[in-house]
Amino acid sequence: MLSPRKIECPTDADIERSAFNAAFYELGLRWHWDDATYERLAAEPCERSRVRHYVENVHPHLLRAYDADFLTEAVLQAKQRFQRSLEGCAPGAIPRFNWADARWGETGF
Repeated sequence: MLSPRKIECPTDADIERSAFNAAFYELGLRWHWDDATYERLAAEPCERSRVRHYVENVHPHLLRAYDADFLTEAVLQAKQRFQRSLEGCAPGAIPRFNWADARWGETGF
């Protein structure tokens, strides 16, 4: 007899992190925030400063071609689009993505 499978509902942090990772993927950025990265960045007071801090410290080479505010705003807008697409979903129906397996865009980032 099979035992019932426990369904783990994602936490708010899981959903937020997945939304950021979806935004990165949509923009063709080869970035991925795992649990440890997200927790470390959570020390920043707001999501705008989290993204900016990440760009400035992990991908500073991008700042030679792009303004930090431009990159930050692009990520936040894409994240908001992803979150709007999940409105009304039951917590168990929210997808959990393995972004490490995703095919990345050919943007050169």
